[in-house]
Amino acid sequence: MTEHSKIPLSGHEDAAHEAESQPQKQAPTGRTRGPGESLIERAAGRFDFNAIIARPGPLPVEPARKAPAPAAPTDAPTAAAPAAPTASGAPASVPPPFAAPLAAEHEPVPPLAALPFAAPIAFSDDHHPIDREHLREQGLIVPEGTVTALLEEFRIVKRQLLVQAADLRRQGAGAASQRILISSPHPGEGKTYCALNLALSIAAEKESEVLLVDADFAKPSILSALGLPGGPGLMDALMDETIDPAACVLGTDIPGLWIMPAGDATINDSEYLASSRTAEVLERLTENAPRRMVIFDSPPALAASPAAELAKYVGQTVVIVRADRTGQGALEDAISLLGACPNVQLLLNDAQFSPSGRRFGSYYGYKG
Repeated sequence: MTEHSKIPLSGHEDAAHEAESQPQKQAPTGRTRGPGESLIERAAGRFDFNAIIARPGPLPVEPARKAPAPAAPTDAPTAAAPAAPTASGAPASVPPPFAAPLAAEHEPVPPLAALPFAAPIAFSDDHHPIDREHLREQGLIVPEGTVTALLEEFRIVKRQLLVQAADLRRQGAGAASQRILISSPHPGEGKTYCALNLALSIAAEKESEVLLVDADFAKPSILSALGLPGGPGLMDALMDETIDPAACVLGTDIPGLWIMPAGDATINDSEYLASSRTAEVLERLTENAPRRMVIFDSPPALAASPAAELAKYVGQTVVIVRADRTGQGALEDAISLLGACPNVQLLLNDAQFSPSGRRFGSYYGYKG
């Protein structure tokens, strides 16, 4: 290894040679240095590093921060800011505007468990019972019932919708990713039937809940299908800004299932949906609840205009197509009206055959 004492310093070759030829001198700290010592050892003996790395005393108290002075006019000359005094009275080497952020970096950070988290918006504590037998008579999914071919079909439908909702959330769609619009070109094609079954299927998820909104203001049917009492609903919250939309939501005895009625009927339903109040109401329904899905049972797209207005606020739209009934022209017109939604999908309803040959129930003995 090369000895550090033999390496000459630039511009000091003669001084180094003289230091090696002269006898040992007494260092200011009382320590003698020999010709075999390295530069680091000589510096340690000269400056007494042990005294420097000793345990420090208390840090000086940071002076109180002052509010920034108003900006001077552009045509006035700017004067240099005076140096901030330190605890010893000497001017600080760093001006206060640059020293303040450095001090803030050392402030203690509270643990994650101590940080406050906003709770999701709470709905009604009243949970109305749902007649399971009435659901069975209508051909709907029965919670806590046996696994049927209908249940398996809607499990596949909901899984695809939930996966796409998660993709939309990652893409920055926000609360719109949690909203799904159910519509159809014409009445009688099964949109309410599919909306109910989809809501019942999502309610069975272990980490999700669903809010089914009856947005068919002219002919609401969600409450009668579930046997729930009437009350204020979506249109009431849109017309009256003093009404909290959460107060219009009804609870059920089916875990994870909430219902919002259509509310009061009006001839200006489309105009209310087009107002800025709609965005506020819909945001309120999913406030601090990222796992809550909202399903809108809207009117048929070719029969009433509210479906086209609601399409502006949802991340996905499902158009119900009834086998052997929905025409291609009507379907294309409905998709065009719902084009404000970036993701329009079709769901074939009342099909008596499967083009792929897939039939649920034949292996497990399900009874449709």
